[in-house]
Amino acid sequence: MIRLLIVDDSALMRRQLMAVFQAEGEFDIRQARNGDEAVRENREFQPHVVTLDINMPEMDGLTALSLIMAERPVAVVMVSSLTEQGALATFEALNLGAVDYITKPGGTISLSIERVAAELAAKVRSAARARPKGNGAKGSNLATVARRLQSERETIASQSQALTAAKGASDGIVVMGASTGGPRALEIVLSGLPADFPWPVLVAQHMPEAFTRAFAERLDQCCALSVVEAASAVAIAPGHIYIGKGGADLLLTKRAGKLTVLPAPEDSHYLWHPSVELLGRSVLQHYDPTKTTAVLLTGMGYDGSDAFTEIKKRGGRTIAESEDSAVVYGMPAELVRKGGASLILSAEKVAAQLNAWAGR
Repeated sequence: MIRLLIVDDSALMRRQLMAVFQAEGEFDIRQARNGDEAVRENREFQPHVVTLDINMPEMDGLTALSLIMAERPVAVVMVSSLTEQGALATFEALNLGAVDYITKPGGTISLSIERVAAELAAKVRSAARARPKGNGAKGSNLATVARRLQSERETIASQSQALTAAKGASDGIVVMGASTGGPRALEIVLSGLPADFPWPVLVAQHMPEAFTRAFAERLDQCCALSVVEAASAVAIAPGHIYIGKGGADLLLTKRAGKLTVLPAPEDSHYLWHPSVELLGRSVLQHYDPTKTTAVLLTGMGYDGSDAFTEIKKRGGRTIAESEDSAVVYGMPAELVRKGGASLILSAEKVAAQLNAWAGR
């Protein structure tokens, strides 16, 4: 049985969430009405997973999350609204240690939670297997991570001289994919790339449409490179990071002889969006795989593992996030299992490796 704590100030929302998980038949459930009760129940009930509302009286969800992760770290799935303010608060929660989030389809108080019931149950089951990162977890402070990366670059560069010399660092492209736990991992990796990083970076992070612009803006504030949401067709440029728009798939193509990223309607043949697999396939179609570097970060499922394995087979370089740093060791584990990982590295070491390969 999975011990689950549902935290929401709305009695209606608590009842709806209770109904979702009671129907699944594998959850031992308790409820809390505010952040103060959540902190106490986390201590006494010791749940495997907490679903946590953000806007609550007495003690809000972010304050409660901070206390929970400091006292007894647990897998937390945030329940947030599909608004810009909800998106910003959700990213703050992920930075504090939440492993995932679910958006209320009807706004602050949803009368149609059944629309996301299957997704919610799947995310909570996945969270029960996740490794929550407490407030003091390695990598939680981006400035500390950047300093650590700088000190690691010389060591990794010396290990990479042969590969760099063979492939050259004059041109290239980086493709990244992530799901559960990805926003935090991407902050760690992308903030470690310097302003003179010479390659464009294309990112497919599973995320709803209302969140990706805010996510790109957040990354742009903490990264030396320019970060934008790929909301329309745009010719890619060195030293820029392109975040796939939610509600679409991110593809690489050629227009007027220029490599261009563009959002395309979600392909129903794929389970997750923006699809890492489709992004990888489009890169294989329109770019030299021997000059491609693919990075698969934390997430449940297998999205991207086939395309990235093919990139490696055709002479490209690939990195799978290691089990010790991944919140959910699903997608990178599949890449390793299929023989598609050139290297297996913790999230904190990925940027240093990319810098070494790029000659930075």
